[in-house]
Amino acid sequence: MKAIYIDGKLELSEREVQTPEPAAGQVRVRVDFVGICGSDLHYYFEGANGAFVVEEPLAPGHELSGRVDLDPSGVLAPGTPVTVHPARFGHAEPGIEDAPHLWPGGSYLGSASTHPHTQGGLSEYLVVESDMIRVLPAELPLKRAALAEPLAVALHGMTRAGDIRGKKVLVSGAGPIGLLAAAAARARGAAEVTVSDVLEQPLARATAIGADRVIRIGQDALPENAFDVVFECSGATPAISAAFVAARRRGMVVQIGMVPNEPRPVNLAPFISKELQVLGVFRFKDEIDEAVRILAETPELDAVITHVIDASESVAAFDIAKDSAASGKVVIAAWPDSGAAE
Repeated sequence: MKAIYIDGKLELSEREVQTPEPAAGQVRVRVDFVGICGSDLHYYFEGANGAFVVEEPLAPGHELSGRVDLDPSGVLAPGTPVTVHPARFGHAEPGIEDAPHLWPGGSYLGSASTHPHTQGGLSEYLVVESDMIRVLPAELPLKRAALAEPLAVALHGMTRAGDIRGKKVLVSGAGPIGLLAAAAARARGAAEVTVSDVLEQPLARATAIGADRVIRIGQDALPENAFDVVFECSGATPAISAAFVAARRRGMVVQIGMVPNEPRPVNLAPFISKELQVLGVFRFKDEIDEAVRILAETPELDAVITHVIDASESVAAFDIAKDSAASGKVVIAAWPDSGAAE
């Protein structure tokens, strides 16, 4: 089969490798679409994602959809449309028994956090455990289904915030995860969803997916003390400081966007003086099931995907995905000449 590997900074190539065989309790998936995530961009452009360094060939990709190719148990018929929960959970620790996504000893598709690295889905075929499979409803196209994993991350941000029904929400950053956070906030019952960004093009996409209001940072004033909950999705240091200012007194800031594993200056004065709650978000637990349902019910989320590029042009796909003015979510079609379907 064909697969794409990252060998280090700016080193990416297509290779022929042996097609994996599923064992008992596993399923082989014919991959159709793979979304490019921010972590994939870090692995390719920097050779590392935070502290996780590419030390051996790594197939990226944890946002994917496809069709069952082989289920040795016979439960899933060949051709069944699916997406995949990309986590294999580790072992429980006291105090986080209900948070398996935080348990040590786990792994995540397309990650250099483990040795050997956990290979991802940017390949023709992928073998995963059967409990990682999520069967898709008939009304959900495979291309849109590739958004299930990032939407699940956004929904986990909502879970961390608690009940947001009737609340005024600000989403900071209109990249793919910010757009999906806006959709997640709407699905969880927020009364008003505002999206901010420094660029005009991402804000246009936010309007297309149903944001009530958009704010262009540097051109429009960001209201102070105006939002019950701020979901910070950019990971940019100035945006984090601005989120503390925008949240109301005793409001909440939920940090979804990843940040570098290094000291960065952030203004904590509003956090203290307003008695804000600040929560972190890392991956997700089981929200992918809700994500699949929302995607099936919300065709407008097709607007999050701005480019579909063949796997043979993966380098170009990564270049486009890095340009947030030019692209929202970039999805790679995994060798469509072998039978990818919309």
